[in-house]
Amino acid sequence: MLRKNEKNAFLRLVFLTLGWGVGLDRFYEGDNKGGIFSLIGWGAVIMSFGYLKCSGYEYIDGVKNYADYSPNAWIILPTVAGIYGVVLVVRKAFRLAKQFENAE
Repeated sequence: MLRKNEKNAFLRLVFLTLGWGVGLDRFYEGDNKGGIFSLIGWGAVIMSFGYLKCSGYEYIDGVKNYADYSPNAWIILPTVAGIYGVVLVVRKAFRLAKQFENAE
């Protein structure tokens, strides 16, 4: 059977894996402020991808016209923020896996 420390680390890892986008791991740990910021942050990243998408697509005779294609340069900001968030999630997952492994 799993000990209390192992159960805690395992549950935190499950919440991180299944609910990192809505901050379930933070809410489970009792960090409501961090959970709300996580929810707001990931929501802002996802919504800004929709808002800053490339413009200039027009359909001419059922085919996309790439002649007026103009990528939005600001799309780099949510991309960098999303990559940084994913790195933080992966780092936390490794830390929890190590905690599970080292639990006595």
